[in-house]
Amino acid sequence: MPQTEPASANSNAALSGTIAATRFPPKGEPQITGFNRIGLWSLYIKEIRRFLKVQTQTVWAPAITTLLFLIIFTVALGRGGREVLGVSFGTFVAPGLIMMGMMQNAFANASFSLLSGKLQGTIIDLLMPPLSWGELMLGIVAAAMTRAVMVGATVAFAMWLYPGVEVGAAHVWAIVWFGLNGAALLSIVGLLASLWAEKFDHNAAVTNFVVAPLSLLSGTFYVIDNLSPAFEAISRVNPFFYLISGFRYGFLGESDIGNTDHAVMGAALGVFALNLVLGFFTYRVLASGWKIKS
Repeated sequence: MPQTEPASANSNAALSGTIAATRFPPKGEPQITGFNRIGLWSLYIKEIRRFLKVQTQTVWAPAITTLLFLIIFTVALGRGGREVLGVSFGTFVAPGLIMMGMMQNAFANASFSLLSGKLQGTIIDLLMPPLSWGELMLGIVAAAMTRAVMVGATVAFAMWLYPGVEVGAAHVWAIVWFGLNGAALLSIVGLLASLWAEKFDHNAAVTNFVVAPLSLLSGTFYVIDNLSPAFEAISRVNPFFYLISGFRYGFLGESDIGNTDHAVMGAALGVFALNLVLGFFTYRVLASGWKIKS
């Protein structure tokens, strides 16, 4: 006669299956809901440690390079008591150089994270953790902004020690607002560039043909009132102009954005709105998995 399993064995098997079904959720069902603060903080610290391991290259070298711009232009153009916006040329150009260093390094940091992962095959370390697309984007952008602030503080301190340059704060809110918005804008652009780029040459192309020209041709070393009407109109389309001029307004209390404080406030709201629009667009591209899931 065929042997049959005892009823107790069948009951135990059914009970084990019920416990397993209760204990283990269906595959692919997210178990961390809401805002993953621990995961976001871990990603942020990981990105901070990444660039601090080579801080000579990521923080101090950009500060020295920016300081060299100040030395060259003050020696070449700043002699004879030349004044711009009622201050010496060195004092005028210093805020623009600080802002330019912040923006370029924010872009460099954000554009490296995903791109290096795609090229080295380690992007899975960013995609597998229980982080939403918004948390992933926020962690990368926040780390890039932190590097930008560190570079800006280092450059500002060096320029404060430089003879003939006065680094003051006429409007602290403008320094903070335009500084953070400038760093955020270039961090978002850097993240978007890293999604598009397939090799480091693509990333370098964005740096050399987009970021650097917009930075240097944004009124960093001059006021746009001295330009011809056509080039002045082009400069006013450049968002970097409003970031650098608004940042300079925080230091000097003067700006070539407009003749009134309302013009500066309008520029402040404009760059914030630009960040919101570009941030939403980058989030949608990131969430689509474009060029990172294939």
